Amino acid sequence: MAVDGDSHAPRVEDDPIIMGRIAGPYGVKGWLRVVSYTERPDKLIEYAPWYLRRGDAWIPTGIVAVKRHAKGLLVRLPGYEDRDVAAELAGTEIGIYRKQLPPAAEDEYYWGDLIGLPVVTLDGLLLGTVDHLIETGANDVLVVKGERERLIPFIRGSVIAQIDLDGRAIRVDWDPDF
Repeated sequence: MAVDGDSHAPRVEDDPIIMGRIAGPYGVKGWLRVVSYTERPDKLIEYAPWYLRRGDAWIPTGIVAVKRHAKGLLVRLPGYEDRDVAAELAGTEIGIYRKQLPPAAEDEYYWGDLIGLPVVTLDGLLLGTVDHLIETGANDVLVVKGERERLIPFIRGSVIAQIDLDGRAIRVDWDPDF
């Protein structure tokens, strides 16, 4: 399953897909710590330009410099040359537009494509909608919110029976009491 494009909000075709966030400043020269939601953190820099969510707007930005750091990235953005100015971006979401992504391979899905899809049992019972996904060592997990929250393993065949992006539904072989 492709993990790029994770998002915690329902997907809207014209909005960027959230790919990471700015955690905060690093040092005094305007560097920013970036948390990437991509499978490999450095993959995020391939999707230029980035779009930063500032209020209700998405503002395009380039990247001046990049360094790998621990499990994330350090970046410098144009116009943010000192710590105080860079600190204003702490918590800012980083997005890209779908056209910037390569097509998902057959039988793979971007997490952003699954967010907001209804999850229905094989018997037709609606369990809720996919709120977000969690990456674990063994398999990814759908976090489904309905009358209560459910954690459903993303295991194709045995648990995930069908993903219908066009019909906007995921069918699961899952006991609703779990």
